[in-house]
Amino acid sequence: MEEDRTEIIQTPPRRTTEVVETTPHVTEVRSAPRAASTAERMESVAYDPYEGRRLMALRLQQLVYWVFGLIEGLIAIRFVLKALGANPSAGFAEFIYGITNILVAPFVGLFGSPQAQGSVLELNSIVALIVYGLLAWLLARLVWIMAGDTRSAVTTRSTSIDSRS
Repeated sequence: MEEDRTEIIQTPPRRTTEVVETTPHVTEVRSAPRAASTAERMESVAYDPYEGRRLMALRLQQLVYWVFGLIEGLIAIRFVLKALGANPSAGFAEFIYGITNILVAPFVGLFGSPQAQGSVLELNSIVALIVYGLLAWLLARLVWIMAGDTRSAVTTRSTSIDSRS
């Protein structure tokens, strides 16, 4: 999860501060000069150097969840088709059964499949849904452990321009 950070910059009481641009990456602050001050402009830019690594880990996690979500969606459709007694020779049912046979194959034979009037309660599909959901969560956590960076830092660059008469 991406984290937003705010750095509080205190200025002397007679200086006004204006936030010019704020993005998740860079915050630029310009300060107006004091009445008797010689500084015309002051800019300060802050960014988090670890943000790119966290973003990459987040994208990898999203990819893992997307792939396993697709797998689980196909198995759920298979379960519903079997439970409602869909015609296995129909084009759509044949397509879904063909794709999901390999996904459900490791769980075939764990439990019996009760049948009634053409409907099948395929318990193997339910077990597959649970196992693939757990596997997706474990892989996403592993991605975060390997690639996610929990460190945070703020690197600040300041520029001041003085004009003395």
